[in-house]
Amino acid sequence: MLRMQAGAVKDKLRFYANRIREHLWFRPALMCIVVISAVFLARTADYLNPAEYLPDISFETLEKLLTVISGSMLVIATFAVGSMVNAYASASNTATPRSFALVIADDVSQNALSAFIGAFIFSIVGLIAVENSYYGRGGRFALFVLILLVFVIVILTFVRWVDRIARLGRLGPTIRKVENATAVSMRRRRDNPRMGGVEVTDRPENAEIVSGSEIGFVQRIDTSVLQEIAEKASARIEVTTLPGSYVFPGRDLAVVKPGEGDYEGIDPDDVREAFVIGDERTFDEDPRFGLVALSEIASRALSPGINDPGTAIEVVSSLVRLFTIWSEEPDEEQNDNRPDADRVEIPELSLEEMFDDGFGAVARDGAGMVEVVIRLQKALGSLASRGDEMRKVADLLSKKSLDHAEKALELEQDRERVRKLRSGFFGSS
Repeated sequence: MLRMQAGAVKDKLRFYANRIREHLWFRPALMCIVVISAVFLARTADYLNPAEYLPDISFETLEKLLTVISGSMLVIATFAVGSMVNAYASASNTATPRSFALVIADDVSQNALSAFIGAFIFSIVGLIAVENSYYGRGGRFALFVLILLVFVIVILTFVRWVDRIARLGRLGPTIRKVENATAVSMRRRRDNPRMGGVEVTDRPENAEIVSGSEIGFVQRIDTSVLQEIAEKASARIEVTTLPGSYVFPGRDLAVVKPGEGDYEGIDPDDVREAFVIGDERTFDEDPRFGLVALSEIASRALSPGINDPGTAIEVVSSLVRLFTIWSEEPDEEQNDNRPDADRVEIPELSLEEMFDDGFGAVARDGAGMVEVVIRLQKALGSLASRGDEMRKVADLLSKKSLDHAEKALELEQDRERVRKLRSGFFGSS
């Protein structure tokens, strides 16, 4: 029980930490608090015994240095915001709007913006303190050291950020960001396919359905809360809507299965509180969302207005890497195969639906481009060796891709190439 509670707290903190990272204000605000504290803490150097042996830095020197920082940092911060906004717009227009949250959470860009704004606030507060003779000899030297440190941090941050902003929002890096976020989510679900719950059992006749009361997407399910509710009521709870599902008033969220003992009922509102509903899907606990985002990037690249089959082929390669991760054995260090919530029943993700999320749009929209169809067939053929279940699903998608290609490809020789390629991987079925 304690292990389940610790894991639930860790997951909850991770979920909300990721939501905070998607807001640009958080790190700059935190940096402002740090630099303002540093300005006032510099005065403590006045109370040190060897303060009289420190170099005597004049007020004029500090004033000039702080004026240089204040005049330049505001310009650089404004430039940084403009560059980041352009990068975000580029990511939404060239890739998919679903990648926006990942691009805006870029650590290097947020750290750079925080450093520039923090340096500006530092200079303003420092100027006020200097103009009012707030420091003695030790305090002035301490502030001088802080100013030099700020200069070094800003220069290093700016050089690193220029290299990053040149790539931020571009199609290739955006694809890799989506792939990396999806890989993290897929590993987490692979190691814990039922999110701490157990296999779904048959529903009794007296089962009670709990419907949603909000409109939006399920972003997270707190299985520890559901387990606690089920234990108190001597019942079992079946989750019917996984993270990523769109819910609305009347849509089933869960099914309460009363036990054989004394059952006093469950408050539906308590069950609903375990479901975090939001306006948008998130990558954290929704592997299918990442697959959909990659599929959208490929579909946009294959549209007649863009006509970029190379990007679609790159996305197919990303999908192969992701499904290879999914087919690997669970990490035993992360999962000891003991369910945390033995009264919460959660279904596993459907591999067929995941394949359709990732490859379905490419098979449809790229059917008229033989290079895309061939790359897709090779990708599915490589995944077919990852186990019987994956081979079965890959075979179905391969057949679907061939059916699309038969209608879309104009040359018979191109269609024959695809037929032979599929036959080599899956036979003549």
